[in-house]
Amino acid sequence: MAINNFIPTVWSEKLWRELDRQLIGAAHCSREYEGEIKEKGNKVKIIGIDKVPIHNYTKNSNMGNPSVLNEAVRELVIDQAKYFNFQIDDIDKTQGIPNVMDSVVKSAAKSLASVADQYIFSLYEDAGYILETSNQDLDEMMNMFLAARTILYRNDVNNDDDLVLEVTPDVATLILKSKIKLESDNVQQLENGCIGKLFGVKVFVSNNVATDYNTSGSDAPDGYHKCIMRTKRAIAYASQLSEIEAYRPELRFADAVKGLHLYGAKVIYPEEMVTIDIALYNMI
Repeated sequence: MAINNFIPTVWSEKLWRELDRQLIGAAHCSREYEGEIKEKGNKVKIIGIDKVPIHNYTKNSNMGNPSVLNEAVRELVIDQAKYFNFQIDDIDKTQGIPNVMDSVVKSAAKSLASVADQYIFSLYEDAGYILETSNQDLDEMMNMFLAARTILYRNDVNNDDDLVLEVTPDVATLILKSKIKLESDNVQQLENGCIGKLFGVKVFVSNNVATDYNTSGSDAPDGYHKCIMRTKRAIAYASQLSEIEAYRPELRFADAVKGLHLYGAKVIYPEEMVTIDIALYNMI
């Protein structure tokens, strides 16, 4: 990776592709609002439209005046700016490390994706509904998942293909230990983090799903796992790799690369998002 052979566009494209592949939480968001992001603080305008009213039709009668649809304009603020800055010593290059560029890109993308997903999953409090379990009981947990699905049905979310359930590794373990057989096919297995379907909803496991751990030493649960069931449009996410460049550190015999990842997210349709707060004991 000689500094004079560095091509920013190639690095950006490789890093962007790998970042998209690594994302779980952000991958389940609406990306249609990304537009042009230049710097932290930029705002993306999101325009929503009221539901179209439906009326009874009477033959040979005049229709009423057309309904006026109101626009709801919301702003998604690009308030997250994360960077990487690493070097590779010349001595490492002379030892002929194979595929060093691919390895570094994958490592950087994995780290960026993890931080972005943590941000997405931190929005659990903005869900339109929050369900809580009081103890570690498989039946109660499954009932909460069913209750979340019922809430979304009542809000006209009828397409299971558009629904995801995101859980922590501990909750995923309990699901897999349950007597309920997860639906599965080869397509789902190719999706990053997918372990199958539960009640028709795709289940994804991520270590970045928020968990509120108990550090008081009391008889309270070890942690509260903030699992989320939502549509893929419930959260809007916009991001951009705004800068990536190579340089030679003045005091080192090394090549270095630095890059800047800008992004923001906002819950746009809270009625299409349910947080299931699951209390777990003695999972570790």
